[in-house]
Amino acid sequence: MANRLAKETSPYLLQHADNPVDWYPWCQEAFQRAKEEDKPIFLSIGYSSCHWCHVMAHESFENPGIASFLNQDFICIKVDREERPDIDSVYMDAVQSMTGRGGWPLTVFLTPDGKPFHGGTYFPPEDKHGLPGLISVLKSVVDAYRNHRQDIEKLTSKLSL
Repeated sequence: MANRLAKETSPYLLQHADNPVDWYPWCQEAFQRAKEEDKPIFLSIGYSSCHWCHVMAHESFENPGIASFLNQDFICIKVDREERPDIDSVYMDAVQSMTGRGGWPLTVFLTPDGKPFHGGTYFPPEDKHGLPGLISVLKSVVDAYRNHRQDIEKLTSKLSL
């Protein structure tokens, strides 16, 4: 079953149209739903010729278990950096300031009003070679969002977008 990306024109977004992840393109509707449901946003930015974007898509976004976790606890937005370099630039700067590095796929966790509070690049599905896996990161982010909101608010107030 196709998700909301099926009607997009970007080749990169169309590559994700049949993922089990309930992707939104960058749109007001996604942010409104995040506010209404009080859920963090999982923002994934990439481009069609990005090797690690394809790896993460295959390992995680096509994985029904990971997709179910994402769909239950996040509002998921997919952005093509070639189509929206403005969005990519803002969130790349934020991730670089939080982590000291950047790249693609760019994975960013946002408050419902679009403020970044955690991020990274490629995450393997499970913890591997000393890297946290996507499942571990998702669980940590959900815990922080539900139980440590004041820390997230402090962090986002320090970041300038």
